[in-house]
Amino acid sequence: MDKFFHSVYLNESLCKGCINCIKRCPTEAIRVRKGKAVITNEFCIDCGECVRICSHHAKLIRFDHIDVLKEYEYTVALPAPSLYSQFNNLEDINIVLTALLYLGFDDVYEVSSAAELVSAASRKYIEENPDKWPAVSTACPSVVRLIRVRFPNLIDHLIPILPPVEVAAMLARQEAIKKTGLPADKIGIIFISPCPSKVTYSKSPLGVAKSQIDNVLAIKEVYTALLPLMKKAKEAPENLSTSGKIGVGWGGSGGEAAGLITDSYLAADGIENVIRVLEDLEDEKFSNLKFIELNACSGGCVGGVLTVENPYVAKVKLKKLNKYLPVSLNRLEPTDDGKKYHWSNPVIYEPVFRLGDSMVESIAMLNRVEELCTKFPGLDCGSCGAPTCKSLAEDIVRGKAVESDCIHILRHHIYELSDNAMSLADNPLNEDASSDDYIQILRRYIGQLSTELSHFKTLHQSDDHEDEKKP
Repeated sequence: MDKFFHSVYLNESLCKGCINCIKRCPTEAIRVRKGKAVITNEFCIDCGECVRICSHHAKLIRFDHIDVLKEYEYTVALPAPSLYSQFNNLEDINIVLTALLYLGFDDVYEVSSAAELVSAASRKYIEENPDKWPAVSTACPSVVRLIRVRFPNLIDHLIPILPPVEVAAMLARQEAIKKTGLPADKIGIIFISPCPSKVTYSKSPLGVAKSQIDNVLAIKEVYTALLPLMKKAKEAPENLSTSGKIGVGWGGSGGEAAGLITDSYLAADGIENVIRVLEDLEDEKFSNLKFIELNACSGGCVGGVLTVENPYVAKVKLKKLNKYLPVSLNRLEPTDDGKKYHWSNPVIYEPVFRLGDSMVESIAMLNRVEELCTKFPGLDCGSCGAPTCKSLAEDIVRGKAVESDCIHILRHHIYELSDNAMSLADNPLNEDASSDDYIQILRRYIGQLSTELSHFKTLHQSDDHEDEKKP
């Protein structure tokens, strides 16, 4: 699988070429070219911010649909803890789990159960590796991807433990094989996800060569199907839940840190806040902390773009649901060191933002970027299709843009050409100049002006609009 596979994609027919998405993308992965947004695969971390901000619904997410259950002889649902927070007045998790069986699944395995095992393994790792403090959570794939491409010095701080969803998939498959005797390929392990980041993880995982997750459904798709089934399940729910406060708490920001049973932690949510924390960590401002929990979505997983409930309302619901749950129902055996839940593949730095192929070339290109930035107005208006003047300068040195993409530079060029043309009319060349000389010079000015305007039109007008204007 392509290491830059993405679940977020663009529907060009819906894109209007506005610049809302380029302003909110945390890795500046989006440009507007020819009137349409373009996503740079290497830069994208599938955080879903562009999906959240796009008022035209042009940013979409790839996920599977419920009929995928028909492809397997036996299916196991992996509900994320954030699923429980989507329903009003839910007092018993077993109602949701029983409804999943009514929906067509043969079994369920809670991701929150695996989260409690990951919490136990993380506690052991953190205590045994003080040289890695502060240890950074690896539960959010977008955060891991962000560190992989933008903060290489922090890779050693990542806790090398698989996320709960992967551990849940691994254990669910083992149990299903024991129960049914079916081969692994006849069993479907299907995750119900709150975000595109985990959809991407299932297809292109980090820390393991191949994910045990076969398919991913969206919470927002399953939600409407579960509502009527939950009314039926409420009458006689099966006793299926195998997790407590620690596991279910992972659905909201701070829940993972609470599972580590330590006060020496920092929890941040929202991708912009995450970046700010990582920058401070890179500057060694958190040396006195043991653990840092980071979630790309505001509120934690309850704020994923594939959910339906307001993330802050959902977080309150999760706390109410947790009130009467046991602390934990899953723990490592005394002889278990938790190593079976560790990464089998290391996460490696991907220098996608590097300008040149060598240090010398990179420095030269960086100097060119600085030189270009002095020419630009510094308004970061986005009219060029790039989010900032600096990102436009970087695009230029990479050969993907030109200076006149900046509307202010273009305007200056047009004024200059117009002034030259007017000056030519007011001040004759010399007594020996012929009319042909004037015509050639005017043609050159007009040609340059036409080229500048044509480029600007190509940059800002989509092919669809051009076709509409043709007779």
